[in-house]
Amino acid sequence: MIDPVRDRQLRELDAVTICTEILADARNELYMNMRFLDVALSSLTFQADPGCAGVGTDGYGIFYRPEYLMGLYRRGRVYVNRAYLHMVLHCLFCHLDTRGKRAEDYWNLACDIAMESIIDGMYQKCLHVPLSPYRREIYMRLKKDLKVMTAEGVYRKLQEMELNEGQYQRMAAEFLVDDHHYWKEDKKGASGMPRKNKWDKNREQMQTNMETFAKENSEDSGDLLEQVRTENRSRYDYKTFLRKFAVLKEEMQADPDTFDYVFYTYGLELYGNMPLIEPQETREVFRVEDFAVVVDTSMSCSGELVRRFLNETYAVLCESESYFRKINIHIIQCDEKIQDDRVITSREEMEKYMEDFTVRGFGGTDFRPAFEYVNALIRMGRFHKLKGLIYFTDGEGIFPVKRPPYDTAFVFVKDNYTDVSVPPWAIKLVLEPEEGEDL
Repeated sequence: MIDPVRDRQLRELDAVTICTEILADARNELYMNMRFLDVALSSLTFQADPGCAGVGTDGYGIFYRPEYLMGLYRRGRVYVNRAYLHMVLHCLFCHLDTRGKRAEDYWNLACDIAMESIIDGMYQKCLHVPLSPYRREIYMRLKKDLKVMTAEGVYRKLQEMELNEGQYQRMAAEFLVDDHHYWKEDKKGASGMPRKNKWDKNREQMQTNMETFAKENSEDSGDLLEQVRTENRSRYDYKTFLRKFAVLKEEMQADPDTFDYVFYTYGLELYGNMPLIEPQETREVFRVEDFAVVVDTSMSCSGELVRRFLNETYAVLCESESYFRKINIHIIQCDEKIQDDRVITSREEMEKYMEDFTVRGFGGTDFRPAFEYVNALIRMGRFHKLKGLIYFTDGEGIFPVKRPPYDTAFVFVKDNYTDVSVPPWAIKLVLEPEEGEDL
């Protein structure tokens, strides 16, 4: 007589063995076509989980429900390949660890759309599935405003669409590939290398491979290399960055760092109301005083993007400790010529400027007039100690050849710029789209 428990265990073991072979074959086929993914593809183990909604990953392994995976394989090997790569890309772009305060459901959808757009843009037979008209329409709508289809950019655009429940559900069903509930906690982070650090390292190595050893092999990878380059760029704290333009100056305020309360109180006890030492009335501090902000108002920079740039700076200007009580900030709007110059000398003036702000220009882009204008202001004595200029732009324009006598930074928002090469004398800063909200 056959033991039913034993029979069930054997069938489950057979299913696990088959699924392991299916995933191993998918990994090998992806590797043979995209050798630059070698480390990433081999970074995930395989584990059966009857409670899984289909397939999913926690950054360390791929979890699967055997019945689902075998059904996916019966549909076609290409669907298993796509699911495997989809999960690897989630890990490479650290979607598991970068949601922050974003709404979970929209973040999950944005990550799926961004990764599917990469896979759909690859010229690989092992991944090719004809695009549905609906999917093609979604890509067209998003790519009108996003030069690089990052999850952060897609999330923001989805929020702007104000989808109703039916629209959201249809879109989620179209791009659903894997179960994201494994993302929530990095359970293995306490021992060994944390999950995000592991995949940051994998992604950096992958970029090196794509640009060197596997350069020819990566030519059919569509937008993947550009996405990887975007993700690998160093992240900066905008407040710290602005403080690079600070100057040393005395201010009328007590300096607790140089004041000794022991001698002060001892004098009061010994002589009554006569302290032995008085607190200093001034202190030397590094603060931002003279500052120039230029915003690119050409056709390639939308009004929304310009406002976001200014909001980034305004959030830091609200910190009274970062700036002198009397400041001298020129906010200059420029396309191929100077369109507006507003001088800001106080926080109140900045608030009023933001309330009445209007974008002027929308012509072509030429960076040179702004530098010529600022140089003229220096000659006229409008700046006293100008340490630097920040130029908010998408990078599409004509750069000056000669280095100006002050530090210059070109600032871009992560998913709204082209990866042009700024002059060697300039600083290149890339901000996250939501960074202004967290300043």
